[in-house]
Amino acid sequence: MNQIWGSMEQYNTVVWHWPIAVYLFLAGLSAGAIISAIVIKWMKGNDVSPWDGIIKAGAILAPVTIGAGLLLLITDLTRPLHFWKLLIHYNFGSVMTLGVLALFAYFPVVILFFMGVFKKELFETGALKFLAPLADLALAYAKLIESITLILAVGVGAYTGFLLSAMNSYPLFNTPVLPALFLVSGISAGISANLVVGLLFFNSSTKDGNVSYLHGLDVKVSFVELFFLFILFVGMFYQGGAAAHVAKMALSTGGLSSLLWVGVIGLGLIVPIGLNFALPHGVKHSHGFVIFNSLIVLVGVMSLRYYILYAGQIFVG
Repeated sequence: MNQIWGSMEQYNTVVWHWPIAVYLFLAGLSAGAIISAIVIKWMKGNDVSPWDGIIKAGAILAPVTIGAGLLLLITDLTRPLHFWKLLIHYNFGSVMTLGVLALFAYFPVVILFFMGVFKKELFETGALKFLAPLADLALAYAKLIESITLILAVGVGAYTGFLLSAMNSYPLFNTPVLPALFLVSGISAGISANLVVGLLFFNSSTKDGNVSYLHGLDVKVSFVELFFLFILFVGMFYQGGAAAHVAKMALSTGGLSSLLWVGVIGLGLIVPIGLNFALPHGVKHSHGFVIFNSLIVLVGVMSLRYYILYAGQIFVG
């Protein structure tokens, strides 16, 4: 059996394990969910309550997924109880520091976005009524908060790629395409997650213009993601030397290459794109298909994070 299918613990080159891959996925999903929710909210007819189900989905998913990701990241630290030191010791020449600052600013603004969207349901009566003034503030300055959130979300979506690309000794990481690839794939994951949650929990319908718009946008974003993935490896081949060797190994060796071709490119990109072109309009805009399509896109994005993280550490020239 090919050893790459086995436990990654056997490779002393692997420093970051699956919790980091999940964190990378959740951070990208959070950014993509809030970006697509704000885009929908800014479209004509969606800027007043009651909010669209897609907006509600993004308002919930953004803080929940980034919160879960940060919790996972903290528990994976060697000394998790000392995580607070990252918040008071800064090195502005470090990508890690810039990422921490972006997250430090991002989390409260997505909470404010959530409070503005769910003011009527959660903050006008009941145990959380004492937070109503803060929810009122979120509504009063909604456009400003959303603009800041959008900028920070782009930063959060791309920073994980910048963080990995700063690792000079890892050719698969050390490429300028990685931040763009992570941002675009995170947006795709966020769109897909919003569609699933909006359709299942907030009575959104595939007949709604917003659902149809996001579903079509997700297909376009998948094309861009496929393009950046292509550019990533072509660029490595043109660099020659260790980078070209790593690209060849990463594309053709063992279980990780199978994950790339089957999980990322096949299931996560080619299948959704192909089905959306091949199926009749009534089928590809049906409730069941949109959910199915969104779920396989999410699997593809998670597979991409796992693949990049492990292949980048294992194949080093």
